[in-house]
Amino acid sequence: MGGTTTAIDRSDKPGHIGVILLVAGLLVGAAVALGFIAHEWAQPLILGLLALLSVVGVFGLFAFAVGLIQFSGRAARNDLTKAIVDRADEGIVVTEGETSIVYANEAYIALAGARGASDLRPVGSLFTGRAEVSEAIYRLATAARENRKLSEEIRLEPALAGRGAVGWYRIRVSPVRRDGKPAALWAVSDITPERERQENAFQELQHAIDYLDHAPAGFVSIDADGEVSYLNATLSGWLDFDLARFGSGGLHLDDIATPGAAALVQAIRGHPGDVRIEVLDVDLKRRNGAPVPVRLHHQVAFGSDGRAGPSRTLVLNRAPGEAGTDRGSEAEIRFARFFHSTPMAIATVDRNGAILRSNAAFARLTHTGQQLGPQPATIHDLVVPGGGLDRALTDVMEGRREVAPLDLTLAADEARSARLYLAPVAATEDGDGERAIVYALETTAERKLKDNIDQAQKMQAVGTLAGGIAHDFNNVLQVIINASEFLLASHRPTDPSFPDIMQIKQNAYRAAALVRQLLAFSRRQTLRPQVLELGDVLSDLSLMLKRVVADKVTLDVRQGRDLWPVKADLGQLEQVIVNLAVNARDAMGDGGKLTVRTRNVERADCASFAHAALPTDDYVLLEVEDSGTGIAPEHLDKIFEPFFTTKEVGKGTGLGLSMVYGIVKQTGGFVFCDSVVGRGTIFRIFLPRHVPSEEEIAAEAAIKEAPKKIAADHTGAGVILLVEDEDAVRALNARMLVSRGYTVHEAASGVEALEIFLQHDGQIDLVVSDVVMPEMDGPTLLGELRQRNPATKVVFVSGYAEEAFRKNLPEGEDFQFLPKPFTMKQLVETVKAAMG
Repeated sequence: MGGTTTAIDRSDKPGHIGVILLVAGLLVGAAVALGFIAHEWAQPLILGLLALLSVVGVFGLFAFAVGLIQFSGRAARNDLTKAIVDRADEGIVVTEGETSIVYANEAYIALAGARGASDLRPVGSLFTGRAEVSEAIYRLATAARENRKLSEEIRLEPALAGRGAVGWYRIRVSPVRRDGKPAALWAVSDITPERERQENAFQELQHAIDYLDHAPAGFVSIDADGEVSYLNATLSGWLDFDLARFGSGGLHLDDIATPGAAALVQAIRGHPGDVRIEVLDVDLKRRNGAPVPVRLHHQVAFGSDGRAGPSRTLVLNRAPGEAGTDRGSEAEIRFARFFHSTPMAIATVDRNGAILRSNAAFARLTHTGQQLGPQPATIHDLVVPGGGLDRALTDVMEGRREVAPLDLTLAADEARSARLYLAPVAATEDGDGERAIVYALETTAERKLKDNIDQAQKMQAVGTLAGGIAHDFNNVLQVIINASEFLLASHRPTDPSFPDIMQIKQNAYRAAALVRQLLAFSRRQTLRPQVLELGDVLSDLSLMLKRVVADKVTLDVRQGRDLWPVKADLGQLEQVIVNLAVNARDAMGDGGKLTVRTRNVERADCASFAHAALPTDDYVLLEVEDSGTGIAPEHLDKIFEPFFTTKEVGKGTGLGLSMVYGIVKQTGGFVFCDSVVGRGTIFRIFLPRHVPSEEEIAAEAAIKEAPKKIAADHTGAGVILLVEDEDAVRALNARMLVSRGYTVHEAASGVEALEIFLQHDGQIDLVVSDVVMPEMDGPTLLGELRQRNPATKVVFVSGYAEEAFRKNLPEGEDFQFLPKPFTMKQLVETVKAAMG
């Protein structure tokens, strides 16, 4: 458009001529009215009226002069604001209703291409075109009618006023009020130049990305968490990865790099504000796992918090025959591969111990769990102080002597250890540079294995000692129990000494219970294993457990489905559960929750428990968990030792958990404990799954059909050879048997027993023998007797378990067994059953 366009303003409403005529009529009426008034009154009134008009006129002149009164419109206006809006670059238009334009500035008139007020159109009529344009205008019009704000951007073909083939416009609408009535303020901006700049920048970016994607070298960006945020097409082609994967989470460093390469890349550390550039010869890996030798020019910037930002990494392919191959020497490539692939950690240090170069295995020594720890600046930072490393480095660098390997604890995780070997490097003329090579092998697994073996040997030694003590103590208890029974038989209940004798017998039984716990720990007690359903065992124990844990502790029993059968001694297994429940209760003095769980554990799931001592097999798992005080870490290795307890004096014998350990081990199972101080403890017992054989099934059926009958008559007749090295035990046992009608020949050893047997030409109805004896033990005596009379019947008595000596007998050997200590009734019943 030519010439200057003037803003159109219809917001001011001019005065109406009717008002002027009304004022004139009032003045004429006043003059006529004065004509009817008497002359003496008319002149003063006229003078008063003229004076009033004069005052009003003078006041109006002064008010107009100072700007209190303006005659250009009803309301005062701000001419500066209007001038700014009139000449704004953004098109402004105010409408009332759908089409009535109240105001339009110069920019809007120019956008609309209007020559004057007559052909000026509102926004809704100005913008027409494709469906998306109409939809945007409809949304804006709806917002105007509903008195709310809205903004839209539309693309118009062609542009307004013939300014081009395409135009981009940003249109905003806001509600305003005029004279108490609603109106709409429209703002229209031509953003075509802005959009053109954006499209040009986007095109340039696309070209840059295309150039970078197809460069003869690889480019990759990796953040501090190992996520690959960018990978160019060249590198993705080398590694056979599809770039489309980035849309669903992308790749991780572990996907494109070998473990050694990933460790080296993530091992780079810096101070806040540092920019580190490292050149690394490593192997990346293709999608199928095949290695690709590359050289990385790896740049990482560190933020103010010391965290590494996304890297800018240039990748040079060193594989022969590939585009972009770095023609380095093949020997160098092979060395780099060997150097970073070896499981031995290698680093070179200067005279101060600062680490100059290291391989991938060395970087992995700083791992803490799954995270890579800070890389040490010196070799001293790698290990815990105090292991003799300083002295060894000095000796190596000065060539004083050959240094023995050092077994040290790693500083990153004191549960890990390594063995360090030091070798000297010839010094340079200036004395700087590499002075020693450090080779390191992680020995964490070996140390744990050694600790486990030491612990097992220790437990075995303690168990052997405990078993020996229990065996000897059983002989003492046998005498006390048998003697008290004879005394009770010779005294009436009304006798004053009868209660004292009963006290002796009862306390002897209490001592026998403690001995059984020692034997349980040493795995030398007698077990009567049977096929059990662990769910049924827990169900039967539930009421007892509720009484055991008291009112303050909540018991929660969770049974697994379809539990496999196990083979164990029912009474001993119940004792294990009760002992664990009692310990849990004592750990929750202020109340808490005791949870008992059972479930099957398949062999594939064994590794998930991370117990190296647990063989891969099928198990039934019993878990006993409490929310108590927990067990201190320094006590965890001792809790299964006999007589170890953290309870107050008089509140525990220290044999409960040792008994649990022994019973579980003797059953063929495993027990582990995990505890966190302040959170609670969980015991896990793994019992082997029992798969019954056909013979066992048939034997169980026969036992059920023909249950064992206990003879009520305790008298008998026959010749018995009693073999016992303890004189007191032998004398009392002989006395018991003689009192029941048997003829008894006594022998103090196996050799003496064999002589007596031969003196009677083998005419012995039953041999009752101890197992552990000097000169000739029980199993050896049995073999000698069977050679002379295969039909000889034998009953072994021992404080040890039957299984402890059965392995010394020929397979299928038939004999009876009676565990010590026993009562008179038990001895007589066993003898009568063996002879019958």
